[in-house]
Amino acid sequence: MPGPLYVPVLPTRPHAAGVFRRLWPDVQAATRPLWNLPPLPGAAPETLPTVVGKYVGPVSAVTRHGGWIDAPFGEDAQTAALAEALSVYCELGRLRPVTGPERTEAQQRAAVETARRCLRGLGVRVRVTGEWDGRLGEDVRGLLARTGPEVSVDLLLDMGAVLGDRPDAGKEALRALDALMPLAVWRSTALLGGGVPRVTADMLADGSCEQARAEWRMWHEVRAMGRAYASLLGYGDYGIQPPSALAQAPAPGRKGGPPWGVLRYTTDCSYLLFKTLTRGPDRIAVNRAAARRLTERPEFRGAGAGQGEEWLSACAHGPLSTGEGVGGPTEWLRAGNLQHMTYVVRSLPGG
Repeated sequence: MPGPLYVPVLPTRPHAAGVFRRLWPDVQAATRPLWNLPPLPGAAPETLPTVVGKYVGPVSAVTRHGGWIDAPFGEDAQTAALAEALSVYCELGRLRPVTGPERTEAQQRAAVETARRCLRGLGVRVRVTGEWDGRLGEDVRGLLARTGPEVSVDLLLDMGAVLGDRPDAGKEALRALDALMPLAVWRSTALLGGGVPRVTADMLADGSCEQARAEWRMWHEVRAMGRAYASLLGYGDYGIQPPSALAQAPAPGRKGGPPWGVLRYTTDCSYLLFKTLTRGPDRIAVNRAAARRLTERPEFRGAGAGQGEEWLSACAHGPLSTGEGVGGPTEWLRAGNLQHMTYVVRSLPGG
């Protein structure tokens, strides 16, 4: 059975919920997000229902066509309470629980039990951050045996960060899929990878830089190998943030941050990155100039391509007499994800 066109791996954060809410209806309909609860270090089990509701409630409300909810950073002592808190959004909402071969037996059992109750299926997230290890296949086989054929299963093959230092990522993904696909009648299968690097000041020393979309190339390499499952293989990425961003624990009231930021734009084969300023007397002029340089690139798809492009165009052509519309880190992140997610769906077969 064909799965979703696009599986973005997103944090259960307000900015991500806001982005998903603003996507055009046809883009939303082709997208099934894999939402990730952030680390909650030291949170007591009795407080988790309230904390989980704060993070998962908003993303559940905007996920109208289904998706998955995962707590990959949950502590062992939190397993039972997290499973119970998340099950509410699986049973009453449109989200599916997630487990994986490296999870504890308690977490696997809780996810399977939730899947049986909610009747929406189970996401099996298999992480391959280096070379494929055949032992993972045996672990998945054991997990599926304990799940039983009555539960529909989705394979989420997560390659983690796929940058230029992993030229063999496509080969390793193919090895993993060849081993995993025969293990079950998967309802859907998606190949996930994060292709946006962690941006540093050195990368933007000249005001901008360009980075290859290695995870996009990996997905095309796997599909080009002609396997029987190739045409049904969904595409997934981490949006315009690196995978490491998911592991940031909440820090209420945190202030500060670097004096610079970045505008991100997605093209067919690369990410364009432009330096902005978060403060200082030159902030307005520098930020509008950055947006203008971006919108003047031949790869820019025009203000009508989506809400992200619309914001970037307005920023580029706004007056220097006011800072209204030049944005800050949240607005830049929102515009970047809006243009990226819309463009990805438009680029996929059937999008």
